[in-house]
This record gives sequence, C-alpha cells and structure tokens, in this order.
Amino acid sequence: MKIDLTDTTAGEINKALVQGRRAIGTPAVGMVLTLVIVTDEENAYDALKAANDASREHPSRTLVVIKRISRTPRDRTSSRLDAEVRVGAEAGTGETVVLRLYGEVVGHADSVVLPLLLPDAPVVVWWPVNAPPDPAKDPLGALAQRRVTDTYAAEEPVRELTARADAYTPGDTDLSWTRITPWRSMLAAALDQVDCRVQAVEVEGEEFNPSCELLAMWLADRLDVPVRRSPSAGPGLTGVRMDTTCGPITLDRADGSLATLSIEGQPARAVALKRRDTAELIAEELRRLDPDDTYASALRYGVDRLNTAPDQGASSSAESEAGAASASSSASAGAGAGEPSSAADAPVAEPEPAQEAAKAPAKKATARAAKKAPSRKASAK
Repeated sequence: MKIDLTDTTAGEINKALVQGRRAIGTPAVGMVLTLVIVTDEENAYDALKAANDASREHPSRTLVVIKRISRTPRDRTSSRLDAEVRVGAEAGTGETVVLRLYGEVVGHADSVVLPLLLPDAPVVVWWPVNAPPDPAKDPLGALAQRRVTDTYAAEEPVRELTARADAYTPGDTDLSWTRITPWRSMLAAALDQVDCRVQAVEVEGEEFNPSCELLAMWLADRLDVPVRRSPSAGPGLTGVRMDTTCGPITLDRADGSLATLSIEGQPARAVALKRRDTAELIAEELRRLDPDDTYASALRYGVDRLNTAPDQGASSSAESEAGAASASSSASAGAGAGEPSSAADAPVAEPEPAQEAAKAPAKKATARAAKKAPSRKASAK
C-alpha cells in the first residue's frame, strides 16, 4: 500500500502510517530499529532497494531523506515537505517513508525525522553518497547509535580514509570495511592452521579501492609487519600473499567470485569469495550496534604507513653511521695516497730535542771506533 502526501507535516505522516497498518491488517509494530537513509534523488532508488532487501533479516522503519535543490531564490525561502508512505508489500517486511525536503527545511532535516523515529528502538543513519566530513557531528548523525558511510563512493577514496580516521567517533563504520569481512575471516583461519611467524605481507587490488587499503592496514596493525600495497586490474581485491617462516600463504581471487588458498605443505583449495551486493553489506552492519574497535584500530593505523618497514628509523640511523664510517675511511685512504686531508690527519713531526737525543748515542759510538782504529793498525805491524 502506498500513500502520497504533499506539503505535509510529521503528524500527518504518523497518521498515514497507522492508517496503512490498519488497512493491511497489521496494527502492531514489529520493527526492531529505525534506518535513516540520507541520499539524493539519483541514488535513492538503489539505496531503498537495498534497504528493503535487508529488512527481510531486520524488520525496520526506513526513512529516506532526500534534500531537493532549490533553483530559484523564491524556492529557497519557502519550505515544503512531501512524503510517500509505503507499507505491506511495497516496503518489504517493515515500513518505508520517503521524505522530500524543499527550501529552508533542508537545513532542519533532524526536526522532520525526530517525530518519526520508533520509540525505544536503536537508530542507524546511512549515507550511500556525499557523507558529511564528521558523521557524528551531523544533526542526523547525532540521533543515531550507528553511522554508516561508504568511502568507495567518494571522489578520492584513499584521502577520504584519512578524513574518516581524523573524525572517528565510536559507532562510525564504513561499507568498504564490511566488504573485506570474508577476506579477514579467511586469512585468520589460514594462520590458525600453521605455527609460523609472518614476516611480510603484500596486498593486491584496484588502485583506488579503499577496501584494499583497509585490509592492508588491518594486517599491518594486527601482525606488526611491513605490508606492501600493489595495484592490479581488479575487480576489487585480487590477492594477499603472506611470507612466513614456514613458507608463503597465498589467497588469490582473479575473477571476483572464486578464490584459491595456498599454504606451504598443503594442497591448494578453492574457496567461495564472491563480491557481495549492497543489501548483504547493510544486513551485516545492522547485526551489531556496538562500536567496532577493530575497524577503529585499523583505520587509525594510517594509509601513509603502508609500504614502509616498522624499523625504518633504526635502519636509517644505521645507514647514517655506516656512511660516516665509510667517509672517514675514505678520507684516511686519501691522506695515505697523497696530501693529508686535514691538519688532524697529517703526520705529527717529532720535537727537535727528541731528535738530538736520538742522534747522541750514534755520535759516541763513532768516536770510540775512531780511537781504537790506530791501535789496531799498530798491532798489525
């Protein structure tokens, strides 16, 4: 059932929801949460379809907030709220309200949404595109226990990860992080099968795919080893190679559907690792409403720390000391071959009195030899 309301209010929308539930014979409210989707007209259909599919696992009241752009000064000063109420088969297993905001009311979307929230139920806000710089400080984000963004939809995904780390608040999450859940599970299970120490890791994937960066940061944060990020043609993540003391462990997925897990000393095995759609990702995120500490730790590790060894500072110091010793040796070698390189490297001349003292015994020995010479000649005669 679908009810259209033009230039309406939050009170009229609540009345339409009650009317719709009675019309389809389900007056009781059986929803477990309120899902608020903040999007534009272009992406509203895909986001709403994903939310309806996810409602089969999580029956919820879905509020779609669409902020319409005013084209004339007169439209910017006027305010209007249009609503589209869907219940029954039109809204999956929950209720859906599509809110279109015009004029000045665009800046007060929280005032429109607040009366429509389910009482005593958690609130989740999802921005499929154009997420605010700090979701927790956004007026709608402040109403929620969980705030879902998607850095993959950003213009510069890798830079967006840095901004997310700077503005992180417990309850924030990212669908780019949700996409790598099967990869993290598979890699953790592979390491449980061996008793080896990981020495280095390489992550291959699309160049501007934030999921690849998040997986690399998670591995570097948890294993405390250097992780190298290598670009590939995709799709998405294509492979992870871990060099261990027992041999390499490789998880390779070239076609985006089926992956191959190879462990040294064990036969290679095929594992299902398909790319999931948005409905599955949203359903996974709605399963937990507590802060994701693992995501926070990986996000704060930082993209700029990838492709560098943890002991880079120590190695640089050692290289500096080695360079200084090499320079000193070169200077000494140059002084031996030619002119001294400095006054400190030049041979030190002995003082004059010391030279005279060294010559004195030689002079006395010569004088004694001269006195004995005539007597020898006389005896010879």
